[in-house]
Amino acid sequence: MRDYVQVPAAEFEKPYELTSARESTPFLWLRVCCCCSALRPRYKRLVDNIFPEDPKDGLVKADMEKLTFYAVSAPEKLDRIGSYLAERLSRDVVRHRSGYVLIAMEALDQLLMACHSQSIKPFVESFLHMVAKLLESGEPKLQVLGTNSFVKFANIEEDTPSYHRRYDFFVSRFSAMCHSCHSDPEIRTEIRIAGIRGIQGVVRKTVNDELRATIWEPQHMDKIVPSLLFNMQKIEEVDSRIGPPPSPSAADKEENPAVLAENCFRELLGRATFGNMNNAVRPVFAQYSHHVIQEILGHLDARKKDSPRVRAGIIQVLLEAVAIAAKGSIGPTVLEVFNTLLKHLRLSVEFEANDLQGGSGGSANLNTSTKDNDEKIVQNAIIQTIGFFGSNLPDYQRSEIMMFIMGKVPVFGTSTHTLDISQLGDLGTRRIQIMLLRSLLMVTSGYKAKTIVTALPGSFLDPLLSPSLMEDYELRQLVLEVMHNLMDRHDNRAKLRGIRIIPDVADLKIKREKICRQDTSFMKKNGQQLYRHIYLGCKEEDNVQKNYELLYTSLALITIELANEEVVIDLIRLAIALQDSAIINEDNLSMFHRCGIMALVAAYLNFVSQMIAVPAFCQHVSKVIEIRTMEAPYFLPEHIFREKCMLPKSLEKHDKSLCFLTNKIAESLGGSGYSVERLSVPYVPQVTDEDRLSRRKSIVDTVSIQVDILPNSIPSDDVVSNTEEITFEALKKAIDTSGMEEQEKEKRRLVIEKFQKAPFEEIAAQCESKANLLHDRLAQILELTIRPPPSPSGTLTITSGHAQYQSVPVYEMKFPDLCVY
Repeated sequence: MRDYVQVPAAEFEKPYELTSARESTPFLWLRVCCCCSALRPRYKRLVDNIFPEDPKDGLVKADMEKLTFYAVSAPEKLDRIGSYLAERLSRDVVRHRSGYVLIAMEALDQLLMACHSQSIKPFVESFLHMVAKLLESGEPKLQVLGTNSFVKFANIEEDTPSYHRRYDFFVSRFSAMCHSCHSDPEIRTEIRIAGIRGIQGVVRKTVNDELRATIWEPQHMDKIVPSLLFNMQKIEEVDSRIGPPPSPSAADKEENPAVLAENCFRELLGRATFGNMNNAVRPVFAQYSHHVIQEILGHLDARKKDSPRVRAGIIQVLLEAVAIAAKGSIGPTVLEVFNTLLKHLRLSVEFEANDLQGGSGGSANLNTSTKDNDEKIVQNAIIQTIGFFGSNLPDYQRSEIMMFIMGKVPVFGTSTHTLDISQLGDLGTRRIQIMLLRSLLMVTSGYKAKTIVTALPGSFLDPLLSPSLMEDYELRQLVLEVMHNLMDRHDNRAKLRGIRIIPDVADLKIKREKICRQDTSFMKKNGQQLYRHIYLGCKEEDNVQKNYELLYTSLALITIELANEEVVIDLIRLAIALQDSAIINEDNLSMFHRCGIMALVAAYLNFVSQMIAVPAFCQHVSKVIEIRTMEAPYFLPEHIFREKCMLPKSLEKHDKSLCFLTNKIAESLGGSGYSVERLSVPYVPQVTDEDRLSRRKSIVDTVSIQVDILPNSIPSDDVVSNTEEITFEALKKAIDTSGMEEQEKEKRRLVIEKFQKAPFEEIAAQCESKANLLHDRLAQILELTIRPPPSPSGTLTITSGHAQYQSVPVYEMKFPDLCVY
């Protein structure tokens, strides 16, 4: 038994006073310390003994041998030894005692190399925890120390793999070290070399275990491979300036980051299996894909005059490269790709147009048709590449590409497009319009915007709608399809495919959300513009079934995505105006197109009545459709769009029961709380400059001003007589003025009612259009009537396409009397 002597409080406090009192009781102090050390576990005493008083003395080798012998003799204590060493090392790292940290890691390395028992696995966890502590520190010296210890551990072959152990942290940390940006070049190189060696250690430690495939996962390969390529690229940039590099020596392989990274990358690919090779190689293509794309584009530019088959093959290779690069492309690279592709699209169309104009004769026609088909292969490959590249871009980049492509679409009468079409002609221009709109259609596929303002800003909406007024049904179809891609934010378009009378709209399970404030403001600003293009699009003479289907889908999507009560009323007014235009037929449309408009109106009113779920409105629409089914089936889409459908000779004799009546609709909606005052105001679309730019005739009545210009130069055969045949009935109508006053009163009443109930935007648009129209007519009259006085120097005249000057002698000129002296 040990004898314990009670120490007075005053004597116990003396050792902390650091005075001479400590020297007076040396024996007592020694006995107290011996008592405390004897109570500590043996493994802790052995661990403490390996640390000298001065860290500069290094590891105490004799005590380290005792600790190693103890660990080998009692392997069950390894876990506790490792935990205690980790505790001391963490404390020393926080206190910046680098000397003791070096001693602790040296001891860990020796223990790790000496012990190979089953109990080493818990010790490894403590070891990896200490390595992670060093890698997390901001001191480069400690990071390199931790890396070296991990590399030593990676070279140890364990008897049985530990599948629960993961190296995610080490992959991330070593990859970050490979991109070190330390201000000191030597330290930066040292850290990068340590990072590469750490990655090499992780690969060696994990790649041999077949059941541990975590290192080959894409999230790890996306960090490891770019880190190695980054260091390989640095030396390549230097070597390209100083000449070809010499073969590296053994010392260079350890001191040169590029050589070490190359060896590590070779080892990585050498250990990859067939199933893992894709994950290892894909980051290489992703990082250097922009270089590959630039080389392919340069090759395409160099081969722009080769055969279509060669160019189509190059574009196909570009498509495969773009599939990898799309998600990682940023900045000018994207615009460069699209600009080059659009340039080659224009060249292909130009080649096609030249071949069509230059082909003559039997054999020549055969060669022309073959080249034409080959050029179409090139064009389709370009469009597919543009669409695939654009559809994989982020939304913010995709909107920029949409604007970029739209700016290339040529519109007759404008010079806003940036594509050179001087060599294409009308046929080539139409072809390039179709190709560009098809490209735009593919780019917008799958585009989902939270608000319609984001998808259709004013800078994009105006040029997009301009082609919808062109006299080409295919162009109008493409514009509507692009609009559908941008409007359909809930994937309802597939449910609305085809124009038909839907018995129960609820069966379609339409997805819709409450209209947000941004969408409401968009419709207040641009609603009249959308209605106008739909109205004019329905009255085109070359419309086919697909045009009516797309117009119906447009109305339905506006109802689903953008319609509040005010918009619903406007859409119903638009539908009634279309019905009236088909009956009155001021545009001299064919009977098929008039019946097609009637069928479109029936299909839409059936849809909107069920969407707003007003029973009286649904009942009126259903009743009209039922009567049409019995008496006029050609007014329904299921019948008019058949191949063989009997058409009526006229529509003026049809009963009113076959039409949707405004008063009935107003009565049914008014009972459900809708504001129906505007329903009594007929819809009249606004007139803009687009009518003249797209070679349209104006939709409002204008006064025809005829001025006789150079009558001698116009052949008499070309003069068309527009005199109206005078009959007895015409004279009778002209004399009879009894109904004129009533017509004037009715006309005055309609004007007053329109200004009281019509939307302000519609009134303003109509007034502005009339003012612009009057200004244009006045300018035309002044241009034709006001001519400068004759000049002795001569006046410019154009005859037979050649400009000539005709001078007038002074003595033949007529001066005003006041000017003669």
